[in-house]
Amino acid sequence: MARAVGGTPYARAGRPRRPRWLVVVFVVLLVVPVLEIAAIIAVGKAIGGWQTLVLLLVESALGAWLVRREGARAWAALNTALRTAQMPSRQLADAALVLVGGTLLLAPGFLTDIVGFFFILPVTRPIARTLLEAAVARRLLGGFQGRWGSGPGGPNGRGGPGGSGDDPGVVEGEVL
Repeated sequence: MARAVGGTPYARAGRPRRPRWLVVVFVVLLVVPVLEIAAIIAVGKAIGGWQTLVLLLVESALGAWLVRREGARAWAALNTALRTAQMPSRQLADAALVLVGGTLLLAPGFLTDIVGFFFILPVTRPIARTLLEAAVARRLLGGFQGRWGSGPGGPNGRGGPGGSGDDPGVVEGEVL
């Protein structure tokens, strides 16, 4: 059976295209455990086997306590924002970071614990939240930013590549 003429430009001949995220997940699931084992062995050689085990257990206990405390704070902030009819974007981002950080702390190892603590600690969470917001904005607004350079309205907020607003297909208006 012949392939239809004018197929999508994204389709490759012969085999279906795999989603990019699937490849990333596969690599992460393959590479991260190898790096974790290498880090545990390196720490074990530096400070000793039993000390490494105690350090991993203390890290886990501290992480569990911190997840419980910060999770309760994030939940309380989210409830407060919803009760006061505010947009809970910051609170939702904090709750998501605490959830992901807690999940990373469940995995035994030093590298995932470092990233997990980075997501959970109140001092570093604003940095992680900024990175998360930038990633979400890039993902959601990628077509607009990549085309005109600075968001939906162009560089001057007036539309078009140069922001001139002279495009006959653009009707300027005001939202009331």
